[in-house]
Amino acid sequence: MSEHITRHRDGFGNGVTEIVGFDDPANETGIAMGTLKLAAGETYNATAPFETAFLLMSGSVNLRLDNEPLELARGSLFDESASCLHLPAGSRISIYAQDDTEFTWYAVRNEAAFPARVFRPADVPNEHRGAGQVGGACLRFVRTIFDDTNSDANSQLVLGEVVTMPGRWSSYPPYHHAQPEIYHYRFTKPQGYGHAEHGESVFKVRQFDTVMILDGNDHAQAAAPGYGMYYSWVIRHLPDNRYTVPEFTEEHAWTMQPDAEFWRPEELDDG
Repeated sequence: MSEHITRHRDGFGNGVTEIVGFDDPANETGIAMGTLKLAAGETYNATAPFETAFLLMSGSVNLRLDNEPLELARGSLFDESASCLHLPAGSRISIYAQDDTEFTWYAVRNEAAFPARVFRPADVPNEHRGAGQVGGACLRFVRTIFDDTNSDANSQLVLGEVVTMPGRWSSYPPYHHAQPEIYHYRFTKPQGYGHAEHGESVFKVRQFDTVMILDGNDHAQAAAPGYGMYYSWVIRHLPDNRYTVPEFTEEHAWTMQPDAEFWRPEELDDG
């Protein structure tokens, strides 16, 4: 297994699919992730063996979390913010799909206790990050679902989403951090694609691809023109080094300045 996982480009079947597991020899992230797909009328029952997050991708569900009834629904990854369950080890969950439903799930080998949380779109700001940066080339939506600002100190995961505008960049200027991370991709059209940097490597990412980000590598992203690019991102806190903010690569950090000067042909300024 390489850092770029492409074997699911035809989509995911019903039930649980593991994209990357704890026991995969090439998985140095310490994170497991996959999908859960349910047809309308199906029920999924489970007890989380470790800290786990279920991120709703599409559909409408009735569920019980430790016997508390809840409802969640999502029609669009691109136009709606996130709905998510963040569970400690031992949480019991029952999900009934009112419609065809898909979750992605993320887990880390953490058995520490903390309160289970339900995040709804009202809890997850749709931040317009990069507005005005270098001519608007880096405008993207960033949705941080949970991190150290709103989760328990016993949690070992950070989870969020990014929507990259067609033909623009995200995770830019290039940055890195010591903590391992995984990106999982979706596009506004099935033939959509983008480019994902991983250090000096560049991967052409397509629908349902996944990239494991290792070794503190820079990981800037770009979406092809015409295609909106979504990716979920999950980070694992290190035991003595919890994730807070990334470190921007110095040579490109100037692009973050509101008055940054960059080349633009004069003939494009004639109206």
